[in-house]
Amino acid sequence: MRPALAAVLATVALAAAAGVASAHELVAREFTAPVPLELLFVGSGATVGLTALWLGVADRTASARAADATGRRVVTVPASLVGPLAAAARIAFLALFVGALAHGLLGRQVAAENLATLVVWPLVLKGSGLLAVLVGSPWRVLSPWETLYDGLVALEGREIALAGSYPERLGAWPAVVGFVLGVGVLENLTVATRSPSLTVAVAAAYAVAMLAGSVAFGREWFARADALTVLFDLLGRVAPLSARRTADGSLAVAVRPPWRGVTRTLGGRSLVAFVVAAVYTVSFDGFTATGTYRSLLDFARETLGVGVASVALYVSGLLVFLVSFALAAAVAERLGAGGSVAGVDRRAAATAFGATVLPIAAAYEVAHNYPFVATNLGATVAVARDLALGVAGDPIRPLAALSVELFWLSQVALVVAGHLVAVVAAHRVATRRYGEGGAARRGHAPFVLVMVGYTVLSLWIVSRPLAA
Repeated sequence: MRPALAAVLATVALAAAAGVASAHELVAREFTAPVPLELLFVGSGATVGLTALWLGVADRTASARAADATGRRVVTVPASLVGPLAAAARIAFLALFVGALAHGLLGRQVAAENLATLVVWPLVLKGSGLLAVLVGSPWRVLSPWETLYDGLVALEGREIALAGSYPERLGAWPAVVGFVLGVGVLENLTVATRSPSLTVAVAAAYAVAMLAGSVAFGREWFARADALTVLFDLLGRVAPLSARRTADGSLAVAVRPPWRGVTRTLGGRSLVAFVVAAVYTVSFDGFTATGTYRSLLDFARETLGVGVASVALYVSGLLVFLVSFALAAAVAERLGAGGSVAGVDRRAAATAFGATVLPIAAAYEVAHNYPFVATNLGATVAVARDLALGVAGDPIRPLAALSVELFWLSQVALVVAGHLVAVVAAHRVATRRYGEGGAARRGHAPFVLVMVGYTVLSLWIVSRPLAA
C-alpha cells in the first residue's frame, strides 16, 4: 500500500474520534491572552521591512558570507564523561516515561493531576521540541524505545534486524504518516490529551510500534520512521548550538549561525513533506484554540458532520500548504534558470529549499509552546512532590513573574526572528543554486512570498481571541 493512501485511510479511521480538544487546555489562562491588533501590525510590518532590508544588502554580502563558519567551540565534554552522562539521562528519562504511564493507569483520571497527561504531551512532545530548537535534538539519547532497543541489542550481543535493512523506497514516509496522525490529528483534534488512560494507550502503542519496527529493520528505523526522531532532528537544525563527537570521543559544543543547518539539502521528498506538515501543524495547533476556528468548525459540522469536520479542516489546510510550497519550488526553479525549461528540476529545488522554512516552524513552536511547557513542568514537579510527601502542597508556577505585555512581545519577536532567519537561509540556498545577482533574487522571490505568508499567518493566529 502506498504511504499516501495509508495516511488517508488512517486519517479517515480517526475521524470518528475527533472532537474539539487541544493539548494546551492546561495552560494558565493568564498566558493565553491574544496579542493586541496593533502588535500584529507591527510584527507584520517588521516582517516585510526586514525582508526588504535583507534582500537589499544580501548581494553585497553574499560573497563574504558564502561559507559560514563551522561554529566557535564554547565547551568540550571529556570522553570519560560523555558515556556516563548519556547513560544517566537515558535511564532517568525512561524512568520518567514509564512512571508517567503507570500513574496514568493508577492515578486519578484528571488531566491536570495525572503525570501521564502532564508529561507525555507537554514535556516529552513539546518540551523535547523546545530543547531541540535551543541546543539540538536530544532524542537520540532520550528516546525510550531506542533505549529499550539498545537493551535488546546488549542481550543479543549484536544489532537486531530480523527483516533486513530498511527499505529505501519508504524514505521518511512512515514518519510523515506518524506525525500527521499523532500530532496533527490525535493531539490537536481528539480528547486523548485530556484523558490519562487514552494517553497511556497512545504512548504505549507507539512505543510498541517503534520497538517492533527497530527489531525488524534495525537502528535505521528510528532515523527514518520515528516521527519524533525526524521532527526533533529537523528542529535541531535551527539550534544556535551544535554538538559533535570528536576523534577522541569527547563532545564538542559550538555556537553557530542559526541558518547554517537549514541550508543543507533535505534527503528526499518525504522529508520535504514532513517539513511542510510541521510548519502547517504547529500553526493549526494554535488556530484550534481560537474562536475563529470554533466558528469555522461549527459551519463545517453542519456541512460534513461532527466526526469528519475537524479532520477535514486539518487535511484541507495541509493540502494548501503542500501545494503552495510545491508551486513556489516550481516557480523558483523556472525563474532561477532564467525562464528556460532546460535544467529545471522542481524536485531538486524542493529538497534544496525545503529546510529553509524550518526557522518559521521552530520560532512559532517556541512562541506558542513555551508557556504550555513551563506551566506543565511546574505542575509535574508539584504532583511528584505531593505523591512523595503524601500531602498536597502549593502549586508551582514558573511563569508567575511573566507579565502579559512581555508575553505578547515575546510572541511577536520570536515569530519575526524566525522569519528573518528563514529568509537569510533561503537566499543562501538561492545563491548557491542559481549564482549571485539577479538569478538568485528571482529564484528566491517565490519563497519570500511563501515565507511572508506563513509568518503573517502565525502572527494573525496569536492575535486571535481564544475560545471560551
